Amino acid sequence: MKELLTAWDLEPTVIAGGLALLAAYLASHPWRDRRAALFFAGDLMLVLALISPLDVLADNYLFSAHMVQHLILVLVVPPLFLLGVSESFVRAVLTLPPLAKMERFLSRPAVACVLFVSTLWLWHIPALYDATLASESVHVFEHMTFLVTATIFWWPILSPLKSLRLTPASAIAYLFAAALSNSLLGILLTFSRAGLYASYLNPVDRYGLGSLLRGWWGLDPATDQQLGGLIMWVLGGLVFLGAILGVLARWQRALEPEECWSASR
Repeated sequence: MKELLTAWDLEPTVIAGGLALLAAYLASHPWRDRRAALFFAGDLMLVLALISPLDVLADNYLFSAHMVQHLILVLVVPPLFLLGVSESFVRAVLTLPPLAKMERFLSRPAVACVLFVSTLWLWHIPALYDATLASESVHVFEHMTFLVTATIFWWPILSPLKSLRLTPASAIAYLFAAALSNSLLGILLTFSRAGLYASYLNPVDRYGLGSLLRGWWGLDPATDQQLGGLIMWVLGGLVFLGAILGVLARWQRALEPEECWSASR
């Protein structure tokens, strides 16, 4: 266990990128704004997902760890970033015609959902998935596409400007469609033949974690793959369910003033 806790991949570019992102945020937002804590949390989650022992496990040993990392990158970090951005900043950005035009196109539900879903499925094709583990540049590109398309996906739900959000009914249908696609991918991974991703069959034990993971934890390639599929299927589904419940709660809060006014007449 000691070997696992000390297996950090302190990649300088990841740390520098996290600090640069934080500096850019602070240049346009007051650090004492309550939204800032959400953005800081997203930035911290992003950096930790890419330099902590989770990254070592994901890149070298366990498909299941990689699924946890992917869920953080698409279902945790982008929502926290969007919740941390202020309305005034978004309004200022959208005064620029090219960016406003891009926002109108990318925020269309069909476009945003298809980009998100297709990116998620595409990178889980075995040949492309193994390519990310064989090439650092391809891996970085994969993570960037996850972050960008996931941010686009969450924008119609969590945009700082209420006028740009989907109506509650549309938002629920939108989230349900994405949840269904995510669950189908998780089910496919869970019940596919063992060894779908060759990189995890006989990994090079450069960190000395093989006996812990295969022996003590019992995570042979077949079990690891099934666990990874379940993580995407069940945990991912719970995140989408939480988002749907959040939309319902927001809808209820929006209706309460009208109901109170009607009752007082």
